[in-house]
Amino acid sequence: MERSSNPVPEGELPKSETTATTMTNGTSKPSAADGPAEEKKLSGAELKKQQKAEKAAKRAQKKSEGAPPQAPPPVASKPAKKAQQQPGAKGGPVKATAKEAPKGEGKEQSTIPVRTRRLSKEAPAVKPVKAPSNKQVSLFGHLYGQPRRYGIEGAMKEVHPAILALGLQMSNYEVCGSTARCVAMLLAFKSAIQSYHTPQGTALARHFIPHYLSPQIDYLKSCRPISITMGNAIRALKDAIANVDPSTPDDVAKRDLCTFIDIFLRERITAADELIAETASNKIEEDDVVVVYAKSSLVLKTLLLAKEQGKKFRVIVLDSKPLFEGKRMAMDLANADIPVQYSLIPAASHAVAEATKVFLGAHAMMANGSLYSRVGTAIVAMLARPRKIPVIVCAESLKFTDRVTLDSIVNNEVGPPDELLGGIVGAELKRWGDTPNLQVLNILYDNTPADMVNMVVTEFGSLPPSSVPAVLRILEDASSAGVGR
Repeated sequence: MERSSNPVPEGELPKSETTATTMTNGTSKPSAADGPAEEKKLSGAELKKQQKAEKAAKRAQKKSEGAPPQAPPPVASKPAKKAQQQPGAKGGPVKATAKEAPKGEGKEQSTIPVRTRRLSKEAPAVKPVKAPSNKQVSLFGHLYGQPRRYGIEGAMKEVHPAILALGLQMSNYEVCGSTARCVAMLLAFKSAIQSYHTPQGTALARHFIPHYLSPQIDYLKSCRPISITMGNAIRALKDAIANVDPSTPDDVAKRDLCTFIDIFLRERITAADELIAETASNKIEEDDVVVVYAKSSLVLKTLLLAKEQGKKFRVIVLDSKPLFEGKRMAMDLANADIPVQYSLIPAASHAVAEATKVFLGAHAMMANGSLYSRVGTAIVAMLARPRKIPVIVCAESLKFTDRVTLDSIVNNEVGPPDELLGGIVGAELKRWGDTPNLQVLNILYDNTPADMVNMVVTEFGSLPPSSVPAVLRILEDASSAGVGR
């Protein structure tokens, strides 16, 4: 007898099979037929674990190919730890950790290449004039950290070899003095202009200053701060470059710029020095005792011209550390058969006591009439005022500036402290860095008030210090009219 077969409705299981696959707790047990489908489909927690492992493998591969691995920032680990303490509805702490891990990984990956690029662009040759914090004089604390380059390492490729050589000479004081540095800079610029080639599609007036001249100036600034004279010369050169017609061929434009530099040197420095020396030499009389400080090329020309005029006078040269420029001044005067006496700045009171005139050089003349010159100048001028000894300053108009200074603290230049102790014999001061409570200050300039100066001799004649703004207006009017271009 055949058993009747009742068809099972579609979508339903037989009663026996349903009973076999049903557990006592009400959950379904997967059957053998459904096993492969369940293995391919992972849960949410398992997917996150798999993604985390893949990202960790990629991160390890990048570290092995690129820069050496670095420890992740401590900030990235804190959110992950915090998330582990707050279990979620599904997956618990695994879910929170997986979310925070990519954030930490992103920070680490963005930090490593940036640091590598930044370190590769640093210029190790630039060493700031900065003493330890406990060795800095607090009154001049804002002046520490000025750059002082002693090599050509790290210099931009656009810097001309003549500029490289000049920068090293300036940092080592082989080219010293405001006028000497300005002349050397303009001659180096002249060599740089002759080697310049304008790229195609650009004009010399637009490309030369930002892309070629600025790197030269920045390099000189990194060797030593530029002087007022150098700044005025740079502005005049930039004005000349800006006035170049874009249609002018490069050879003609470069020739015109070199001609401008030659005319500038001849009119503003060479001819001006001759006029100033002639005017100032007339201030020297028979049997005068002239006191000078350090070395000024313009004061030296004045004294040599007075000697050529047949006048008999005596010179007392005062000098100070660390450059001892007065030694060369005394040697030049002695070679010209001029009686000269050489003393250091502590003997300034005795020297000024027997003087009849004081001649001083200038680094710059400020708009309020104050004299900005090498440190020690103010002492000589202040010692001469009570004795009513004339203080005469010899300075070209190129050294005039519209800046105003009231002291020697706000604007100044600090040299390396070791330069001040170069000639000291004694292990105590040579190891000043290891000596507690010992600070060494090496400032290079000081400020002399206008009431300490009787006369300023320029190419425009003998003027009082209060006439500095008037000279600046004359120079501005001449520049706007195109005189000298």
